Amino acid sequence: MTPNPSLVLNKIDDISFETYDAPEISQPTDVIVEVKKTGICGSDIHYYAHGKIGKFVLTKPMVLGHESSGIVSKIGPGVTSLKVGDKVAIEPGVPSRYSDEYKSGHYNLCPHMCFAATPSASGDNPPGTLCKYYKSPEDFLVKLPDHVSLDMGALVEPTSVGVHAAKLANLKFGDYVAVFGAGPVGLLAASVAKLFGAAGVIVVDIFDTKLELAKSIGAATHVFNSKTGGAEELIQAFDGHSPSVILECTGAEVCIGLGVEIAAPGARFVQVGNAGSAVKFPITEFATKEMTLFGSFRYGFNDYKTAVKIFDENYKNGNDNAPIDFEQLITHRFKFDDAIKAYDLVRAGTGSVKCIIDGPE
Repeated sequence: MTPNPSLVLNKIDDISFETYDAPEISQPTDVIVEVKKTGICGSDIHYYAHGKIGKFVLTKPMVLGHESSGIVSKIGPGVTSLKVGDKVAIEPGVPSRYSDEYKSGHYNLCPHMCFAATPSASGDNPPGTLCKYYKSPEDFLVKLPDHVSLDMGALVEPTSVGVHAAKLANLKFGDYVAVFGAGPVGLLAASVAKLFGAAGVIVVDIFDTKLELAKSIGAATHVFNSKTGGAEELIQAFDGHSPSVILECTGAEVCIGLGVEIAAPGARFVQVGNAGSAVKFPITEFATKEMTLFGSFRYGFNDYKTAVKIFDENYKNGNDNAPIDFEQLITHRFKFDDAIKAYDLVRAGTGSVKCIIDGPE
């Protein structure tokens, strides 16, 4: 068998390097990807620190990682859209092909989802992507254009979260958009809003360095530090515009309330960030404005392809002429052998935005 070096979370505060057998082709449409780049997600850190996220509880060792890109190394006999050597972004969640959610076009809601590095309700731990070789069905891989780097391929996963939120909100040309939270998901959601044709995008956070980054990469037309004022000051900072779309990426009660307060009548509000517990909600103002509230969970049909198309268009004229400087979001890069150091760095909260780990050599 071919060895498959992997980064494994054994339990809270315990990560180790292990070597397993590499996966093999078992279905005609299987593809083996040699993983080259993997981003660290906040959910990875949550499992590392707490061993669970809601009902998803770590009960046995689990290979980490789900934001990855790589090179196709083997294909099954039924694969037609990819060939060995292609660069791909890996969509890490595969639903049951028999669920009502899958059949109705909402496969991200499938209760039998097999999602990389996420414990299932049955106690199984689908393997993550922080390994040398990863097996995926052909239709959950998206080919990367030649001018889109593997680093950007690793950013496709969190960008797809922003794409999904924008689609839920029916975000369209001319909308004014407020994004709460300037972490990786918020910055990518703001970037998507800008590229979808928003007339203005204001990013709200409490850290000036994050807000400066939102403007520097080209995602935000306006920024606002919510420590400096409330709804009136925020709207003033947005040149008097009450946003028609709110993308709430923090899960913080104060941000949710402020989002409703600043929203225009008829606004669409998408809850992207998760809260640790129940929050108070300004239901009366929400109702009298006839707003629409959307829950947003991961990504669904065509969101990955849309995210890849965003990178395709963004970089078609070269990095120096890209409308959004996504490269700035990658603040730290690590070799695979230093992956534990990478996790500790992100867990410590020492100013990293997106940390990318190379695949095993």
